[in-house]
Parts: sequence; C-alpha cells; structure tokens
Amino acid sequence: MTNPVLAAIARGASGVAISVSFLGVATAQDKTFDATTYEQLDLFGDIFETVRSTYVDDVEDIELIRSAIDGMLSALDPHSGFLPPEDFEKMQIQSKGEFGGVGIEVTQENGILKVVSPIDGTPAAKAGLEAGDLIIQVDGTPTLGQTLNEVVETLRGPVGKEVTVTISREGEEKPFDVLIVRDIIKIRAVRSRVIGDSIVIRVASFTEQTFDNLTEDIEKQVEAVGGLDELEGFIIDLRNNPGGLLDQAVKMSDAFLERGEIVSTRGRVLGDGHRYNASPGDLADGKPIVVLINRGSASASEIVAGALQDHHRAVIVGTKSFGKGSVQTVLPLNENGAIRLTTARYYTPSGHSIQGLGIYPDVFVEQRPAVEPTEDDEIVDRFMRTESSLPGSLTNENLGDDVQEMLDKEVERQQELAEIRNNDFQLGYALDVLHGLSVFATP
Repeated sequence: MTNPVLAAIARGASGVAISVSFLGVATAQDKTFDATTYEQLDLFGDIFETVRSTYVDDVEDIELIRSAIDGMLSALDPHSGFLPPEDFEKMQIQSKGEFGGVGIEVTQENGILKVVSPIDGTPAAKAGLEAGDLIIQVDGTPTLGQTLNEVVETLRGPVGKEVTVTISREGEEKPFDVLIVRDIIKIRAVRSRVIGDSIVIRVASFTEQTFDNLTEDIEKQVEAVGGLDELEGFIIDLRNNPGGLLDQAVKMSDAFLERGEIVSTRGRVLGDGHRYNASPGDLADGKPIVVLINRGSASASEIVAGALQDHHRAVIVGTKSFGKGSVQTVLPLNENGAIRLTTARYYTPSGHSIQGLGIYPDVFVEQRPAVEPTEDDEIVDRFMRTESSLPGSLTNENLGDDVQEMLDKEVERQQELAEIRNNDFQLGYALDVLHGLSVFATP
C-alpha cells in the first residue's frame, strides 16, 4: 500500500519543482528518484506516523511537516530556510526598510546564533551589541537547538516589551546579559554629512530605498558645499552593513563606475550564471573614494567593496569583511509561504569568490576605543613650544591676512579631524587617506 505521507510529499515536491523551474532556477529535473530515495521517503513517512501516534504530547501535523521542511533546508547552509506565510510577509516588509524587532542581522554557525551586525540607530545598536557577538540565550532560553527562524521570532515580539539576550563575546571571560526594548525599526538606508572638504556617506543596509537615498544625499551635499570642484572626495561607510538586495548593490556600484563588470553569479548549472556590468556615468565625477569595511560588512556591501576595489576606483580601509559570498533566491509557494534557497555564488570582477574569506582591505586599520583627555595631556599641551612662542623670535614677513586665514582654516580642519579620530579612529584614518589621495590627484 502506498504510504499516504509519501504520496503527499511526492505531490508537494512536484509542485515546488514546477515553481522553481518557472523562475529559471536549476532543479532536479535531470535527476530521477532511485530506489534508495523512495526507501528514505518511506522511512520519513514511518517516522512521521510514529511521532504523531506515540509522542508524549499531541503534536499538530502541520508543525511536524514544517519542522521537517525547515530542518531539510537549514541543513544545507546557514542562509537557506523555510518561511511560513507570516515570516514571508515580514521579510517583504523588511526589504522595504521598515519592520519590528530589536534591529540586528543574524546568522547561525554550528547551531549558534551569531550577530552579523547591529543596524544603525536601533535598540540593539543602542544597547551595545557588536558584530561577532554570539547570542546563547534569549530570555533565559538557550538558542542552541533552535532554528534560526525560531530565535528570530522570539527576538521580534511586541513593540515596547523588553527582551534579555545573553551574549558571549570574544575577549570577555564570561557571558553577560543585555536588556533590549523592542521597537519599530525604521531604517533610512543612507545618511550623509560633510566633514571638512569630504562627503561621508553612511550606508546602513541595502533595501529598496538605498540607491534613491544615495543619489538624493549626494546631490544635496554636493550642492551644500558649492559643487564637486570644492570637494576632496567621498567616503562610503559600509561598516556593520549586513547586506540586502543584490540589485541595489549593483546600482550603487554602477553609480561610481564608468564601465566594466560589477559582479557575476554562478549557479549549479554551467552557463546558468549572470553578469552585471556598469553603464557610463560617475556620480563622484572621478573624485577619490575611500570605502570603510569591517567584519560586520556582509553580502551586498561586500559586492560594492569588491567591485570598487577590483576596478581601482576606491581604496578599501578597515578590517576584513564577513565573507558571505552566496546568493539567496526567495521562491514563493502560493499561500504556503516561501523558501529561501541558496542558488548561486557571486564573484568580484577579478573572479574572486569571497565566500568564507571576505574582502581584505587595502589599508588594514582596527577600530580603537575613544580616549578621554587626561590632566597630563593638558600639561603637555600647555608647555609645548614652537619657534613663534619663543621670546623675541623673528616675525614672518610673508604672513599676510590671506595666509593667516588659510592657516587658521587648516588648524580648524586638523582639530576637527583629531576629534573624529579620537571618537572613530577608522573614520579619521579614512579621512586622512582621502586627503592624501586628493593631494596626489591635484595637478
């Protein structure tokens, strides 16, 4: 007699294969079920029937089947998984740049939840969570043994309610608790500001808003400084950017490239890849660019950094990035949610796969904690002497008002840089690199 569970699985598998094939994704259509496959499916059916009839508590059939599906997908890699209808809807909302929760991008390594990066301005970022933190408990419940979706769901919860996460952090002897108050997470994908003669563009994530935000901010800031001719260049800050939409990463890279390949993807079937190329036009008009990355820079942000690095369009400053070089395709299953399936690897223009390796910066600079000035520093400053401070020193006959104004402006710039360097060492270093590039590029 045909196993009823096996028959249902066969019907379901057929439906999924049609959906996937229609979307142009490689399927198992060239592989037929052999006897061993049917035997294993029969085994699954037998176990399913045993659990539903013998387990100590009554378990809903749909829960068992969903768990089996999720287990099958999550066993493939950390980024594949099953999205029930409610999770699929939340993911669609999140890609538009607004969602509820604590505000962190997470992955799962060896069953342990790992923070890829906290999102700028969110409760998680304000509470001090950092890229690389391991979340070992949520409200006292161990995360080990739970699926990624299950843990994410417990982190979301009602807005305004507290959640306690237990963190294991490199360099800390013991795990510690962090209290976070959930909130509606509204993300502006891009923020910018002018520092000296440079425009700093902070890109927090790659949502549907990213490219539009980027072009708006560049236009606004360039106008504010009086035009591109008044600028030394641009800093693109991709630190702790967890990634997002591939098309937005391609558009952002294209914004600064005149020609050439941006990224290529290669799937399971030979020739089933795709190559994305730049079109003419550079929003920065050839001005020097420095890109900031760290270990929280993942996926789409690594595509941008890799493209600009390979084309020698930007100098990459910071620390090695996260190393997520795979592409996930979300495949809707009618009214039954969707599956998020890893369908390809991506490669930088030089043919370099960053999967598990990351983007290596051209200039390696680690972040340093801010240093508060001490009384000794003030004493040293007070007694520092220069030629002009010596009694009876000669005056500079060429020191006119215009020269003095230029010197005062440079002193002001250096003081601002010193403060930035103290509070954000990597950004201060990037500004120094950009200044050097602009001097070198000036005819």
